[in-house]
Amino acid sequence: MKYRKLGTTGERLSSLGLGCMGMSFAYGPTDNKESLATLEKALDLGINFWDTADMYANGANEELISKVLVPNRDKVFIATKFGFRFKDGVAGPSSSSGTYFDGSPAWMKIAVEQSLKRLKIDSIDLYYAHRADPNIPIEETVGAMADLVKEGKVRYLGLSEVSANSLRKAHAIHPIAALQSEYSLLSRDVENEMLQTTRELGISLVPYSPLARGLVTNKLNIDTLASDDFRKTLPRYQKENIANNNKLIVEFAAFASTKSCTPAQLALAWVLAQGDDIIPIPGTKKRNYLEENAGAIEVNLTSADLTAIDELIKRFPIVGERYSEGAMKMVNH
Repeated sequence: MKYRKLGTTGERLSSLGLGCMGMSFAYGPTDNKESLATLEKALDLGINFWDTADMYANGANEELISKVLVPNRDKVFIATKFGFRFKDGVAGPSSSSGTYFDGSPAWMKIAVEQSLKRLKIDSIDLYYAHRADPNIPIEETVGAMADLVKEGKVRYLGLSEVSANSLRKAHAIHPIAALQSEYSLLSRDVENEMLQTTRELGISLVPYSPLARGLVTNKLNIDTLASDDFRKTLPRYQKENIANNNKLIVEFAAFASTKSCTPAQLALAWVLAQGDDIIPIPGTKKRNYLEENAGAIEVNLTSADLTAIDELIKRFPIVGERYSEGAMKMVNH
């Protein structure tokens, strides 16, 4: 494994982290035994940056991770997030009618204690606000988060899916170590302004869904996804869009074969090539995919390769937003 520094903290994190959401939530059937084996395999591969959130299966994901995290605490840099809450306590995706966001200091104080209890640790390495609450100044949320650092409950602070303006305001209150946002070949909004802002402020960009929720792997069949797989609700997976998008995926897979790697490895190598201050966290719940993803760090892309990939995307532009209309309203505040 190769390693990168987290912002200006000096923390040494694996170039590829591990997104753990799918082990418990949103991507169809779960298999705790295989998920735990995947976490153990991550340790073997030197993947020390693990990402979860309190909303993933209403805390069940944090509880699952704790089984491997606790006996290996010195080997794992753990990140979790707070803010999403569920009406009636029924867990669902961010776009569901029963899900709402609460970035208040009062809820944060409760949420962090619950996460610490579920993770069974004394301090969270990286604590994110999962979104910016449009009803609460970001300075107020981050000010309260900064108190957690003083109390020793949290080591570093992060934000997820906020605007560049909010990031600047937050960073002025307390140093922000990481900005988490969706970033992949197919979702490049952060290139407009956010990437410039993170670099100006010395903040690492942590891309989630760097494989576009599996779309770029050329292994996904929307018709075979489980009924509760939330990708069925995403615009770019709908029937009117998927046929078009598959044209790009087939061409991208053909290009990957010329580099003697899988499409997933090529997609991750592309993200890694965008800068040493970028630490993607591809999610998986299976050991074979984890090992495949880890192989991406050995894929070297030339400037000609990067140009060819950009040209390919221009020829086959992706169709459909990355989130539903409701979920899109919750980003970039």
